[in-house]
Amino acid sequence: MATLMPHVRKGKKRAPDPEVDLDEEANKRENNVKLLRVLGEQDASVKLLEDLVFGAEDELVERLEHEADDMRGSLLDEEDSSDDETVNESRLQVPAAKKAVWEDDDDEVEEEVDMAHRFRKDFTKGSAESRMTKQKLQQRLKEQFQKSMGGAPSWAEKEVKKKKKKEKEEEDEDDEDNFMRKTGNFVGTSESLPKGIIRIKKCLNANNDRPADDRLTTVQFHPSAQVVMTAGLDHSISLFQVDGKTNPKIQSIHLEKFPVNKACFSANGEQVIATGMRNKLFYIYDMMEGKIIPVPAVRGLTEQRVKEFEVSPEGDFILFTGSSGYLHLMTMKTKEVIRSMKVSGNVCGTAFSADGSKIFSKSEEGELFIWDVRSSKCLSRFPDEGCVGGTSIALSPDGQYLACGSQSGVVNVYSQQACLREAEPKPLKAVMNLLTAATALRFNPSSEILAIASRADDEANRLVRTGHCNQWPTRAERERDSNKEECTVAMKSDSLNSGCLFTSTMFP
Repeated sequence: MATLMPHVRKGKKRAPDPEVDLDEEANKRENNVKLLRVLGEQDASVKLLEDLVFGAEDELVERLEHEADDMRGSLLDEEDSSDDETVNESRLQVPAAKKAVWEDDDDEVEEEVDMAHRFRKDFTKGSAESRMTKQKLQQRLKEQFQKSMGGAPSWAEKEVKKKKKKEKEEEDEDDEDNFMRKTGNFVGTSESLPKGIIRIKKCLNANNDRPADDRLTTVQFHPSAQVVMTAGLDHSISLFQVDGKTNPKIQSIHLEKFPVNKACFSANGEQVIATGMRNKLFYIYDMMEGKIIPVPAVRGLTEQRVKEFEVSPEGDFILFTGSSGYLHLMTMKTKEVIRSMKVSGNVCGTAFSADGSKIFSKSEEGELFIWDVRSSKCLSRFPDEGCVGGTSIALSPDGQYLACGSQSGVVNVYSQQACLREAEPKPLKAVMNLLTAATALRFNPSSEILAIASRADDEANRLVRTGHCNQWPTRAERERDSNKEECTVAMKSDSLNSGCLFTSTMFP
């Protein structure tokens, strides 16, 4: 079998292209030389740069002729060389890249480019950029190109996408390798609520370090810190660190001649808003600066006194409950009322939706109203089924449930979506475990527990599982204190499964 030998071209000098007129080229060359002599003002440095880059004029012409000849010759030799490459392909082996014996630290130093050159001055943004790294200069060139072209070309975007996709695949492979190197349990314990009996154990009183001198009206956990706030008729607001052992007092402020009706943390947890019992004066306590700011009057608020209020989830608004069914929306920026709404009868409870776009309110006559915060438009109005007297209202943080308390102790649980769609929605469940008025309602952060309390009876507290709307049987591991009467419920927002439950009492 005959072996095909690779075609080897001899190093002959090819004849000049017949199509090129040598006399005409010589004349042009002479004219150019004469022109240069006449002008004679070309910079020597520019001439030197041209010679270094392109070579002398004769060398440039000769090199261009040789390149043209080589191009034509390579096209003719392509077919012959392809066969030879097929035969010898198996013989060719790419040598493995050798590892460097040593590394120079200077190689890692990023080289900088002098930007004083006249061709690079256009890419600087000021006189301070006298030198620039190559990567930064490349980025400037890229930006200039995209600016002149009106954006990046499609081929460049495809290359970037391919590069990102490749990097993501490599990261996934690394994650898989790390996963296979580990041993142990990869499935954690479930955070869902347990079934059966819930055990309740009495811990140390939250305000053990400073008991109140009069009835407490507010107990609330801080939105993010392990801190609880108490306020009451003894004209004081106190903050305690909850550790379950000593619960030390952090701070206590006294408001002169101002029994606190309600106190509430702001949305960011940096302020405390407190209303009184007698007039429309209220206080804002700035915990970061340690300032107590009295707000004696609010522009647009004509009420003689304000007691009840709610803070919006974003902290932008405060909703004051006025008399004769009025609701006043005040902005925290300018401390002025921007909108007012009115319900039929007196208001017994209000709540903001989880996203802060709606306001739910309930009247003492048992009617529910849903308002749009932006337009103050009433989106829905319907009666609370079977309610003989409204007492309280609560919304779940996940936006699913609406709980409504009544004087008879019955708590109706509705679907929030059904309340917006239907003219007379039916409750999902009517909780009838209380025999006295349901004066306090609160959902836990995961919306799995609804806590119900009544200040009209001793230890009238119930926990309802929202998924099934049934009450948990409880086994109290504590002594019963019949001299104390619960009035409010607070749940810790960042504890696991809302494990902390506090009830304040009528007496300190």
